[in-house]
Amino acid sequence: MQLQPAEVMAIDDQGNDLSMLKYAGLGVAMGNATLAVKAAASIETADNDHDGVAQAVKHFC
Repeated sequence: MQLQPAEVMAIDDQGNDLSMLKYAGLGVAMGNATLAVKAAASIETADNDHDGVAQAVKHFC
């Protein structure tokens, strides 16, 4: 599978996926993410306790 960055959405909160977040055409930081993740992301969604992943997927996919 050869996806282009514009075809990828990545979601991160703790920085373990920071390189993927930077590669993705749409990088999403969770509301409870570290400052480094928030700085690298294109947008911020709700935190883990408020369905942030589901909100981002529903909005963008």
